[in-house]
Amino acid sequence: MSTHTMPGDRQDDTRPSTVLPVPFTTGTQPPRTVLPAGACDCHMHVYDGRYPAVPGAKLLPPDASVADYRLLQRRIGTRRTVLVTPSTYGTDNRCMLDGLAALGGEGAGEARGVAVVDMATPDAELQRLHALGVRGIRLNLSQGVSNAAGELQPLAARIAPLGWHVQLLMAPDLLTTLAPVLRTLPVPAVFDHLGRIAPEQAGRHPAHRLLLELLGSGCAWVKLSGGYIVSERHAVDDPALHALARSYLDTAPERVVWGSDWPHATASAGVQPMPDDALQLDVLAGWARDAGTLRRVLVDNPQALYGFAPATAATSFPPALS
Repeated sequence: MSTHTMPGDRQDDTRPSTVLPVPFTTGTQPPRTVLPAGACDCHMHVYDGRYPAVPGAKLLPPDASVADYRLLQRRIGTRRTVLVTPSTYGTDNRCMLDGLAALGGEGAGEARGVAVVDMATPDAELQRLHALGVRGIRLNLSQGVSNAAGELQPLAARIAPLGWHVQLLMAPDLLTTLAPVLRTLPVPAVFDHLGRIAPEQAGRHPAHRLLLELLGSGCAWVKLSGGYIVSERHAVDDPALHALARSYLDTAPERVVWGSDWPHATASAGVQPMPDDALQLDVLAGWARDAGTLRRVLVDNPQALYGFAPATAATSFPPALS
């Protein structure tokens, strides 16, 4: 049976230590929390200079490869991965698909993808993306330049036959104005980065109340990711984040997932300090409070949302680096 220790306690698992430094994260130690077998990082990106940035892209981070990310997996103990096409590439999903193939989007089935598309994307391309392991689309209405809010409903209708979801990132005020659309989407909505709700807005801003309503009605999911982005202190362990995270876990623990947001493009851009991903997981354990909830967030919920096979002991840690 998988167990975890709360922050400040000692691990005694036999996980290999990371010898090489891990790019785009601070710290060198594994989490104090022992993760359950098959733990999934539900939000990360890869970047490759061979693929051009879309005109107008706001974030232009350095290359971050699958090999770099494998080092992070070895350090923090996650096995499964969800790759998201970042705003840098617009609707060009090639970099994400390269990473998806390398991390097991087909074959072993240890990775899934979230693509960026627009209304010009052919149905045949959507079918191809599905075959490659894509299970959702993202509309980044905050940093992105490829989509507009008016595309949400028609794009959701197009992906509904595939059983996909639509992943959303937007400012709270815009989220509130889209309430009628969000309540009637034909697919689940998955909100990035704690819904982009700042801790001081929890319980006060109508966007937070709307997210709790959508969660409670089964229409939505929330990613406990990017805490350092919404924190006024830009800190992953900001105590002010606890009440916000718990509001989602208390409302619908079966529709909450976690993501690292590695390689932290906003940190590379100097917007906030580079976070410690091991600390992010220890903070998550504190939010979860118990091993059962932690397993739900890291294993059971990703299986349900992204269609992973049931996790076994064999999916405990990543394979040896080659």
